[in-house]
Amino acid sequence: MCGLSNPVGLGLRFYNQAPGEVVAEYMVAEQYQGYPGIVHGGIVAAMLDEGCARAFMVDQPNRFMFTARLDVRYRKNVPVGQPLRLVGKAGKDKGRSATASASLYGPAGELLAEAEALLIDVPQDSLPQADLERLGWRVYD
Repeated sequence: MCGLSNPVGLGLRFYNQAPGEVVAEYMVAEQYQGYPGIVHGGIVAAMLDEGCARAFMVDQPNRFMFTARLDVRYRKNVPVGQPLRLVGKAGKDKGRSATASASLYGPAGELLAEAEALLIDVPQDSLPQADLERLGWRVYD
């Protein structure tokens, strides 16, 4: 799901909103619906997961983290083909691990889903050298 260059990814583009906070505006395509007109819950979880991890990339653009735990709360059905707003916020940073949260809002600003995550740093020596700009895996100003 990660990166703008992933041909099967969602293509979420995250922007720096404030220190430790990112935002993405997005409309989910029908191909990701679980039921007619409703986004599949797994896609919603993936969006929230991305929002959590990207929140730490505002101040540390090369910090990659994997999700050790993701607690998702689905509040309302998420509609396909309508403008959504995804907000990710960095939480407590404990060095090698950190917490974060993300919220997904509907066209009228209503909370549709939210998540809290425990994230763990990916060891730098296990990451191949990559051109993050070319891959589209970054947070934009």
